[in-house]
Amino acid sequence: MKKIFITAGLLVSMLFRTTAQSNVEENTDYEKRKLKVDEINFVTSYYHQEGDRSAVTGGIGTEKLNDYANSFDLKMSKYDLKNRQHTFNLDLNIDYYTSASSDNIDPRTVSGASAADIHFYPSVSWSVKNPINRITQGLTYSFSKEFDYISQGFTLSWAKTSKDNNREFSIKASAFIDKATIILPIEFRTGTTASGRGGSQDTKPRNSYTAAFSLSQVVNERLQLMAIVEPSYQEGFLSTSFHRIYFDDNTEGIEKLPGKRLKLPIGLRANYFFGDNLILKAFYRYYMDDWGMKAHTVNLEGIYKITPFISISPYYRFNNQTAVDYFHAYKANSPTSDYYSSDYDISGMNTNFYGSGFRFAPVNGVLGMKHFSSVELRYGHYTRTTGMVANIVTLALKVK
Repeated sequence: MKKIFITAGLLVSMLFRTTAQSNVEENTDYEKRKLKVDEINFVTSYYHQEGDRSAVTGGIGTEKLNDYANSFDLKMSKYDLKNRQHTFNLDLNIDYYTSASSDNIDPRTVSGASAADIHFYPSVSWSVKNPINRITQGLTYSFSKEFDYISQGFTLSWAKTSKDNNREFSIKASAFIDKATIILPIEFRTGTTASGRGGSQDTKPRNSYTAAFSLSQVVNERLQLMAIVEPSYQEGFLSTSFHRIYFDDNTEGIEKLPGKRLKLPIGLRANYFFGDNLILKAFYRYYMDDWGMKAHTVNLEGIYKITPFISISPYYRFNNQTAVDYFHAYKANSPTSDYYSSDYDISGMNTNFYGSGFRFAPVNGVLGMKHFSSVELRYGHYTRTTGMVANIVTLALKVK
């Protein structure tokens, strides 16, 4: 954590030097078209969970996990000769986590390769906004790597704003091309890997295609609404190869799920401004898929300004979901079924997530540093009716 703040401090100081230089030379039209830094965000968080419904051990056993996540987000922009605004975004994310349940893929080892891992997932995006036709177009590339998969993502976006800027319609289309490494529980391994441990190192494709349609409307000076529809389709290896199944006849197997999945979430978002000091944000989503799951999610967040530069933001999210058709608990699946899983992530349950944020954004900058615009600390507590409990603490710094 100390290294993170040292690095952040160095980057902030470099930004101040760059900004100071650009302020001296910003008088000509040519200089105004240079690429400039709009915003830098640093986010670091710690997440910890406990539970005893791990899919690695067939729906029983520890779910203990610790995750240290760090994010660096750089936003830049420039105007071209046609006065179109080009926005560039670089997002670097890296998580380090330890997972007791993943270590049980091979419980005979003191600490297996999957007991701790680094998840690296950067992305880069570009968009251009035309002030004449009010159309914004964009392109995003993302990459993700973890111990058992590699993913590449491509997103195209298009949005148009009304003449009065009170309405916007947007479309996004994404494709994620994944390769999942087949890692079997130790008792199912027949070959040997380069490290001498048993198991298959084959990879299988797992691809996802998503569309997102949204319509936002400013109803009046207090109320803003947005409707969202996000259909998606997955194909390929959708099971997790190291999830064990303990059948009702006391035999053992590994998770088997269909090779296709169609999802349809529909959401409605509303923001209401009660005045200068209070904003209420509400969100509802209905979800269904062709595996049999249906879900309802409600999210509420209030933002209250205690002073012009100090605010708190309590929030609460509730989710209710039914189990997919192929889920059964420990020793409840039948070996004669076509598909089976004991992963409680796709079981029927209720979840609650609540907490609050504290934001400090003084006019003259945090600690008197003009470009250090805000610091926010958030805490959240998460529970499932399956018995899992988690806590997360997040610190976010913004430089503008």
